[in-house]
Amino acid sequence: MVKKRLFWIISSACIILSIFYSWTGVAQAPNPKVLLSTNPPLEKILPFEAEAKTPQYPVKLTLKAVDAVGKPLKNAQINLQISTPSRHPWLTTDFPMVEGTKLLQIDANAPDGTLDIQQILPIRGKYQLQVKVSPLIANAFSPYEQILDLNVPENPTKYQYFACLATILLLVGLLGGWIIGGQEELRPGEIAPQSVRLLLSGVTVVAIVALLFINISAEVAENHHGEHHHHSSSEKIAPYVQKAQGLEVILEGDKDATVGQLANLTVQVKDTATEKPIQDVALQVKAIALEHDITVFTYTGVPNSEGKLTWLEQFFDGSPHQIEVEATPLPSSSRQFSTLKVAQEVEVEGIAPPIYIRLIGLFYFTIIVGMGMAIGMLIQQRRKPKVTAL
Repeated sequence: MVKKRLFWIISSACIILSIFYSWTGVAQAPNPKVLLSTNPPLEKILPFEAEAKTPQYPVKLTLKAVDAVGKPLKNAQINLQISTPSRHPWLTTDFPMVEGTKLLQIDANAPDGTLDIQQILPIRGKYQLQVKVSPLIANAFSPYEQILDLNVPENPTKYQYFACLATILLLVGLLGGWIIGGQEELRPGEIAPQSVRLLLSGVTVVAIVALLFINISAEVAENHHGEHHHHSSSEKIAPYVQKAQGLEVILEGDKDATVGQLANLTVQVKDTATEKPIQDVALQVKAIALEHDITVFTYTGVPNSEGKLTWLEQFFDGSPHQIEVEATPLPSSSRQFSTLKVAQEVEVEGIAPPIYIRLIGLFYFTIIVGMGMAIGMLIQQRRKPKVTAL
C-alpha cells in the first residue's frame, strides 16, 4: 500500500514537472519580430534644418519582417505608422506644430518581407514606429504587431548657437548689474539714480522690440506662405493622369494639406483597353519640398490587388510640395513599357505656433539676463567697503 502511494506521488510530480517545463519552453520560444536599420547610422541622424547650407537627404529606414528563427517572411504586408516625438511644454522644437502628430502611414506589399522608405525626420526626440505584419496569402503565418523607437538627437550646432547667445545675454546682464550695484546717491526727488533709470529704460525698449519681432516675423511668415500658395496654385507643373502605351497612371488625393495633419494620396495603374488594374509594375513615389528643393520622402513598391498604392503623409514644412510617381514594369512582367511619369502639386497651409510657444524663448533669455544682473550686483556689493560702527 505504501509503495502504491509512493508510486502515485512520484508519477504526479513527474507529470506536473513535465507540464511546467513545457509551459516554460513555450514562454521562452522566440517570436517573429521586425528588425529596423537606418542609413545613415542612428547616431548620425540629424533633424531637418530649414535654412541649412549643406544638402539634406532623407533617412533610409529598412524594416525587415522575420520569423522565429530569423528568416524573412515571404509575401507579407507591412503597415507602418510613424509618430513624431511628444510635445514638451518647456522645450519646443523648430516645428512645434509637428510635435505629437502622425508623420507617415503606409500599407506596403513586401514580397521578400522588407520595407524600404526614405523619410526626413523634422524634429529631435523619440519617434515611434508602429508596425503591423500580416500575410498576403491566407494562413501563411500569424499576423503580429511591434512598436519600435527611433531616437533622433538635436543638431550640435543648435547648442553652439544657444551657448553664444546665452553668453552675450549673460554679459549684458552682468554689465547692467554692475551699473545698478554701483549706483550713486539719490538726488532730491529721484526714485532711482540716472544710470539705473537709463538701464531700465533700455531693457524695456529691448523687451518691446523683441515682442514685436516675434509677432511680426510670425505674421510675415504666414503671409509669405499665403502669397506663395496663391501664386503656385495657378500653374500646375505636370498632369495628374498619364496615358501611354495602353496604360493609364492616375495620381489622386488631397490637393491641399495642413501642417500637423496627414494628407491622403493614391496612385493607380490601369489597362486603358480593359480598365483592369495592373499589379506587375513598380511604383517609385517621391515628395519634394519646392521652397527648399529637398526630397522629404521616397518609396518604391508594388500596387495591391486593386492596382493601387495608398499612403498618408504629413508635410511638416508649410510650403508647396510636389508628388512625383514613376511607373516601370517589373522584370518578370509580361508587359514591358517605357517609364511613365505623373506629378501633382500639393498646397500646404502653415500654422503659426501659439503665442505662449513664441514667448518661451523670450522667458529663458530674460532669466539669463536676470542671472547676469544678479551676479553683477553681487560683485559690486562685495567690492564696497564695509562701514563699521564706532
